[in-house]
Amino acid sequence: MKELRTRFAPSPTGYLHIGGLRTALYSYLYAKKKGGKLVLRIEDTDQGRYVEGAVEIIYRTLHETGIIYDEGPDVGGDYGPYIQSERKNEYLKYAQQLVESGHAYYCFCTEERLQSLLDENGNRKYDKHCLSLSKEEVERRIAAGEKYVIRQNMPTEGSTTYHDEVYGDITIENSELEDQVLIKSDGMPTYNFANVIDDHLMAINCVMRGIEYLSSTPKYNLLYEAFGWEKPMYIHMPPIMKDAQHKLSKRNGDASYEDLVKKGFLKDAIVNYIALLGWSPKDDSEKMSMAELEQKFSIEGINKSPSIFDPVKLAWLNSLYIKEMPQDEFVEYARPWLDNSPLCGKFDYNELAKLIQSRIETFGDIVPKLEFLYTYNNFDSALYFNKKQKTDAELAKIVLPKVYEKLETVTDWQNQSLYNALLEVAQENGWKNGQVLWPARIAITGLEATPGGASEVASLLGKEETLRRLSLAMENLK
Repeated sequence: MKELRTRFAPSPTGYLHIGGLRTALYSYLYAKKKGGKLVLRIEDTDQGRYVEGAVEIIYRTLHETGIIYDEGPDVGGDYGPYIQSERKNEYLKYAQQLVESGHAYYCFCTEERLQSLLDENGNRKYDKHCLSLSKEEVERRIAAGEKYVIRQNMPTEGSTTYHDEVYGDITIENSELEDQVLIKSDGMPTYNFANVIDDHLMAINCVMRGIEYLSSTPKYNLLYEAFGWEKPMYIHMPPIMKDAQHKLSKRNGDASYEDLVKKGFLKDAIVNYIALLGWSPKDDSEKMSMAELEQKFSIEGINKSPSIFDPVKLAWLNSLYIKEMPQDEFVEYARPWLDNSPLCGKFDYNELAKLIQSRIETFGDIVPKLEFLYTYNNFDSALYFNKKQKTDAELAKIVLPKVYEKLETVTDWQNQSLYNALLEVAQENGWKNGQVLWPARIAITGLEATPGGASEVASLLGKEETLRRLSLAMENLK
């Protein structure tokens, strides 16, 4: 078998959407699995949608996520250039070749006429009006400077069938196919034309893309047939849904890779989760490194049904990666969030890491979960109630003065020393440990739930602030 060559061909229209990143990931994994090559091609023929800096975002995202392509604009290769706008002169000659063979024709219809082509259901479909123009008339109108496009001459009878590796045999009635534009009036090719030409010229023999192209593929195959070229293998992927009714969409502002990174998700967790949006390994494992994905990926594991993007599951998966990070690596990754918060300069980041690392799902959780370390407000005394610990505000009135007295005597202000001191309070007064630990934590945090217990929080706050908070809490109970 020939060397497998697949491609990722994004348009530079902004951030790299989750669906696009999944296409790149699957294409990379399949190429690795088959010992083939992944080609990056930038499809920028729609200059109206071009976003400055978007190409650099594509490069950066692929490199950060470990999706390493073998050929592309920034790495070179034998089939360049790998940017469509730099291949402009290639497309027109192929379109003219199709005109000569009768598989395409020049169309001079105005926008007004095209707008008038509505059927009884309000659908617009071109009516082959210019197909009948003689060669002489076409040449005269071009010479006169009239604007034109080149359209594909679709068959009107029969059907076109092709095989997809995920969805099986797909048949489309030819009568449903419109004479699509191949070359626009500005001389640039449409996506539908350029991708076929480029795939052939770049020896792409495996095309992986979203299910939205499932019904368009017969148009592409008719072009392959018109040129007498070998068709590629097709692998279409199920859509990624926001919910049961709505597709995840960049146009609707749904998350891109960079959005997720800014929210505090780790790149390894993002890649891992995206791999599971439409594919599952035979062993049903969920947490997988890139090396494991490369080893386990298979076309047979791609699902036909849509996948719903679940932020809760992504956060859970991300938390697993965070828990496994070495503490020094966690601190460095957390530093941007901590440096831009009131925690900066007041607390030792390594100590904060001990408290928070195992208790967050994203790095964006850090500052909100630690806000109690730099803000302390009056709180409802009902928080002292805990049925399991058998505590309430009345017990807290008795417990907290004892806690204050004990902590005042502590000289080694460390977690273990503080914890031992609190247990001594319980033992000396015949209370259960929880009857001291719960009220103490409520008093110094003002919250029902916090990362870390009373002694952990107190060690971070320091002696002066801890005693200050205990004093305020006791005053509020009077």
